Amino acid sequence: MTHASATVDMMHPPYPAERGLDVYNTKLGMWVFLASEVMFFAALIGTYVILRFGAPGDWARPGIVLSIPITAFNTFLLICSSVSMVKAYAAIADGDQRGLRLWLGLTILGGATFVGIQVFEYIHLVERGFTPAGIREGSELAELVAQGTLPAATAGLYGSTFFTMTGFHGFHVTCGVISMTYLFFTKALPGKYTRQDYRGIETVGLYWHFVDLVWIILFTIVYLI
Repeated sequence: MTHASATVDMMHPPYPAERGLDVYNTKLGMWVFLASEVMFFAALIGTYVILRFGAPGDWARPGIVLSIPITAFNTFLLICSSVSMVKAYAAIADGDQRGLRLWLGLTILGGATFVGIQVFEYIHLVERGFTPAGIREGSELAELVAQGTLPAATAGLYGSTFFTMTGFHGFHVTCGVISMTYLFFTKALPGKYTRQDYRGIETVGLYWHFVDLVWIILFTIVYLI
């Protein structure tokens, strides 16, 4: 009997039992994933800052190569999509299926438009001669280099860091749009989310807000400073 009692006691946690995080596994997993993403983008941004201020020469001034007004509008659009994601979350938390579909659809539209404008920007930059390798010879921007308006010594670093950072961010936005589109057609549209269970919306919302925050930082240091 003594051995049996000891075996039973080992099956129960010691008293008092430690309290958990009160977070469901999917949300906890997203937090862990976002923590790794923070390190990833911190490495990219930190590398950019080190290369820019340690480069052997001047850096291109804002607005000469990049189109700030177009990107500013794109930034505003992405911030609006973050607001619509909050509205989608609030709608399903109140059990509003129609509101969820409306605001989630607007979020998807905003994210897809952001990616589309970024692709348009890339095409325009490459046509002008701005590539990941620097300034293409014989292009419009090459003439600015010849005139001394654009510094030639840092053109390669400028091109590689710009396309790397904004490209990886655009990839993350694309993944978010694909994820939200999947949830829209498989969960939101059929009405499978309820006031009691809307974990997918909350989880993808965390990811989307993180992507928006990263872009605000990138826009500031790449386009404005």
